[in-house]
Amino acid sequence: MEKIIFYEDRNFQGRFHECDSDSSDLHTYLSRCNSIRVEGGFWVIYERPNYMGYQYVLNPGEYPDYQRWLGINDTIRSCRIIRNVGNVWRMKVWERPNFEGQSMEVADNMPAFHERWHSREVHSCKVFDGAWVFYEQPNYRGRQYLLERGMYRRSTEWGGMQPTVGSIRRVKEH
Repeated sequence: MEKIIFYEDRNFQGRFHECDSDSSDLHTYLSRCNSIRVEGGFWVIYERPNYMGYQYVLNPGEYPDYQRWLGINDTIRSCRIIRNVGNVWRMKVWERPNFEGQSMEVADNMPAFHERWHSREVHSCKVFDGAWVFYEQPNYRGRQYLLERGMYRRSTEWGGMQPTVGSIRRVKEH
């Protein structure tokens, strides 16, 4: 059973709103979000309505303040359930848009992407199995981008402002 609870104040205090499905605009329920409980499922939350802006991928657990989900502020305006969480993860990345140039298959977490790839840039990607998160910096830091099963011909298709990838993590239970 998927369920996420947003709280206006830190440490699960103040007004709250529960979600058990995708929501394109949370602003009507909360003016800010300073803590979150994920009681079931895996979620991606966004700083702007309609699944836009900074993305944060959340596993089941408690997040008593926005720094715990690596948030840059207390603004959360939309959320959706991650549906491709599974037991198998496989994707392929390319150095140029439209699946051109050198490529590499990925099947596991990579805390320092540049140690296995000749660059810090990925311009296109195909996700065959599972759900993945690209982070702009090594060690799972910086902006996050959720990639679910599908083809991404250029970094803008996964929401990237630039093609920089510092680390990659599978979305899975700990």
